[in-house]
Amino acid sequence: MELPGIDDPDRVKSLMENTAQLELRLVKKDQANGFSSVESAVTASGGKIAEGYEILPYREDRGDQIQLEYLIVNKTSVVTGKDLKTARQAKDSNGQPTVEFFLTSDGAKLFALATEQHIGEKLAIVLDDVVTSAPVIRDRIESDGVISGGFTAQQAEDLALMLRSGALPASLKVTHEQSVGASLGNDSIRSGIYASLFGFGLVVIGMIIYYKQSGLNAILCLLANLLILMGFMGRVGATLTLPGIAGIILTIGMAVDANILIFERIREELRLGKTIRAAVDLGFSKVFWTILDSNLTTLIAALFLFQFGTGPIKGFAITLTVGLLANMFTAIYVSHRLFEWMLGNRRIETLSI
Repeated sequence: MELPGIDDPDRVKSLMENTAQLELRLVKKDQANGFSSVESAVTASGGKIAEGYEILPYREDRGDQIQLEYLIVNKTSVVTGKDLKTARQAKDSNGQPTVEFFLTSDGAKLFALATEQHIGEKLAIVLDDVVTSAPVIRDRIESDGVISGGFTAQQAEDLALMLRSGALPASLKVTHEQSVGASLGNDSIRSGIYASLFGFGLVVIGMIIYYKQSGLNAILCLLANLLILMGFMGRVGATLTLPGIAGIILTIGMAVDANILIFERIREELRLGKTIRAAVDLGFSKVFWTILDSNLTTLIAALFLFQFGTGPIKGFAITLTVGLLANMFTAIYVSHRLFEWMLGNRRIETLSI
């Protein structure tokens, strides 16, 4: 298991080693708040807990102190850890930390039915028979949902980690632990960036030598592609990792491949005696489906990697997916507009390609 960005491994081990079973249970409908003791919970219920319910401790983290309360919750779980695919820290529209969770297809059906019937009620997140959070159901939830509750970034990260570890079929036992220091990580990232720049430089030289002035068109499209990709990563706050760099390098290759298909088709149309404008238009129109097909098949593979891969693999899949979408836009639209701008309203007898 890899946990990038963790600066307190002892805290993480403590969270994961002490968590083995995750359950999502409904809190008793007429219970607005937690009780200070088991006795007060029983008293409020008329001296007897209703059949099908039980009292569980609720440890709520409130910054500098942990408040211990008790909740009356349903004994039957809505979903359990086996229905959870993953959970991660996120932010809402106001920038406040939240926790996103994702369910399996079977879990999504059960959860959708339960949440639709109990909107406005509380849902207890139970780990090892202890309630760690009890958010209110705001809407019908299917395959994914958001847990919010005034978390700090640390609390949201801890809850996401506990949810993921609670989805494990057994408790975690640490047999080996290794921390990769920042200097080693930076060296790897630096090497990956150098490799990307070296590859990019070779692509630039090769395109200009082989396609002459039209090669500049491909280089501008490639730069636009990288700009879109980097802009996306900056917008979502993504971290540049080695798998992500690998995705960028593959994106460079896919982008150049699309331009090569277009340029070769334009050359073929020119050899058939077409005018320059007609050759350019036909070159783009006739390879459109070829480019779409090649990118779409790779995109499907990336989606499978994201669906079934772990953290680093998902990072590679996301980078590759965004790069492919940007590639189709720059190769099909941007490159065509650049040719139109270059030709303008002038009568051009030859095309440097």
